[in-house]
Amino acid sequence: MLTIGDHLPSYSLQAVVSREPGKEFAPLTNASHPGKWLVLFAWPMDFTFVCPTEIAAFGKKNADFTDRDAQLLGLSTDSHFVHLAWRNNHADLKDLPFPMLADTKRELTSALGILHKTEGVALRATFIVDPTGAIRWASVNDLSVGRNVDEVLRTLDALQTDELCPCNWKKGEKTLSAAEPR
Repeated sequence: MLTIGDHLPSYSLQAVVSREPGKEFAPLTNASHPGKWLVLFAWPMDFTFVCPTEIAAFGKKNADFTDRDAQLLGLSTDSHFVHLAWRNNHADLKDLPFPMLADTKRELTSALGILHKTEGVALRATFIVDPTGAIRWASVNDLSVGRNVDEVLRTLDALQTDELCPCNWKKGEKTLSAAEPR
């Protein structure tokens, strides 16, 4: 799995960006959001149980990520047609404000190293990528365990301070100085 300091691989994928007829799909690449932080999160499969709880939670916090100049990007190995069908059929996903990337050839998930070894689906992985394309945070959960969106947001806040942040630090709290006595 790619980790801290590695760069987000190049990609060009179809994405669901809307439910409006004729505007549902758009190609997105690693250069589609220049100058932005990216929060790329992957889930195993559409039309499942844990996944929509996470996707909806990210959707509810989208404005918080946008306020931090970050673009959310969802990702699975399902096709863009399946993503759209899921959005159209799941009440919590209808109004998602971020793209759902379709990695049907498993190129990005393979390059990231997040394909489940036996199931062949994306692991429940999250990457925070800085505006230079460098991965600054990577996390992965087992297929059965949802992630904590507030922790992703807290980590983004900490990374954006470019300072030393103690355990459980939250935006607005004091950061550490290497020169401070313990």
